[in-house]
Amino acid sequence: MSNGIPELKVENLVVHYRTEDGLVRAVNDVSFEVQRGATMGLVGETGAGKTTTALAMMRLIPSPPGEMVSGRILFAGKDIMEYSEKEMDKVRGDTVSMVFQDPMTSLNPVLTVGEQIAEVIMLHQHLSREEARRKTCEMLELVGIPGARAEEYPHQFSGGMKQRVVIAIALACNPQILIADEPTTALDVTIQAQVLEMMRGLKKQFSTAMILITHDLGVVADICDMVAIMYAGRIIEYGTLADIFDDFKHPYTEGLFGSLPNLQKRHEKLKPIKGLMPDPCSLPEGCYFHPRCKYATDACRKIRPERTYLSENHYVECLAYQEGSGVTLGEEASHE
Repeated sequence: MSNGIPELKVENLVVHYRTEDGLVRAVNDVSFEVQRGATMGLVGETGAGKTTTALAMMRLIPSPPGEMVSGRILFAGKDIMEYSEKEMDKVRGDTVSMVFQDPMTSLNPVLTVGEQIAEVIMLHQHLSREEARRKTCEMLELVGIPGARAEEYPHQFSGGMKQRVVIAIALACNPQILIADEPTTALDVTIQAQVLEMMRGLKKQFSTAMILITHDLGVVADICDMVAIMYAGRIIEYGTLADIFDDFKHPYTEGLFGSLPNLQKRHEKLKPIKGLMPDPCSLPEGCYFHPRCKYATDACRKIRPERTYLSENHYVECLAYQEGSGVTLGEEASHE
C-alpha cells in the first residue's frame, strides 16, 4: 500500500469517555495510514467518531472524561503516544495542524487576525516580531486575503474569509500533516468551492498529507485520494477513491450513496438509511450496523465481522466477504 514510511499511521486506536451515563465507546480499534502529499477522506454520519479520531491524533482528548485506551499514532514513524505534553506542544501547529469545524469559534475575537497567525510563527519558528509580521502577510496573501487586512479583527471578516484565516494559521509553519474537520460546512456552495480549490492548491505546493473529515461525499470526490467510511467508531470500509465510489462493498456505504440524489434519474426517490447511529454507551452485539442493515442475518447479530482485504488498498468489515460466514448480500433479509 505504501512507499516507505507513511506520513501518518494510526494503529488500533481506542478512545473511551467515562460519563455519568456510562462508558462511551467513541472510537473502537481504528487503523489507517496517509502518505505524504495524499488526502484521505474520513466519512460518516454525525456521531460516528470522526472528530474524536481527529482530536486523538492531536492528543487533545479532554481527560477526564476522555481516555486514549490503546493504539499507536505515528508521525513519520515516531509514536506521539510516547511524547510528553511539552513535546506535543512543539508538534501541534508545526508537524501537524488542525482546521476545526467552526471558524466563528476558532478565532480569538479580541486579537487581530495578524496577531493570531504571528503567534504560531513566533512560537514554532522563533522569528522576530517583524519577520513574523512579514510572513503573516505572506500567509494571508497565500489564502487570498490582502496582507493589509492583518490589522483587522475576526468580526470584520465574512464566514468564508474567517475559514481562510483559520487555514492560514494551520499552514503557517508548513505542517507535514493537516487535519481539516468539516472545513466547508458553514459556507455557501460558491465559497465552499473556492476554499476547496485553495486547499487543493496549497496541498500540492507544500506536499502536505491531509485528512478531510466530512459527511459530504461530493467534497470527498473532489479532493480525496483515499476514503475511510466510519460507523460507530469503526472504519467499516477503506479504499482508494475509485474503490469506494465505483466498487463499494459495505451495505452502509451502499446506503450513503443511495441517499444521494441522482441527476441522471431525477424521478427516482432518495433511499435514506433507516434508523439511527447506535448509542456508543450501548453498542449492539455482532456487527454494529446490523440493526439498520437490510441484508442482516442471525449471524450478523451475533458475530463481529473481521477486516477482510479485497485488494491491497481496499478492505471491508462485513460477514458477506468473510470466508466461511455463509452470509450473502443477494437479497434483503426479513426484519419481522
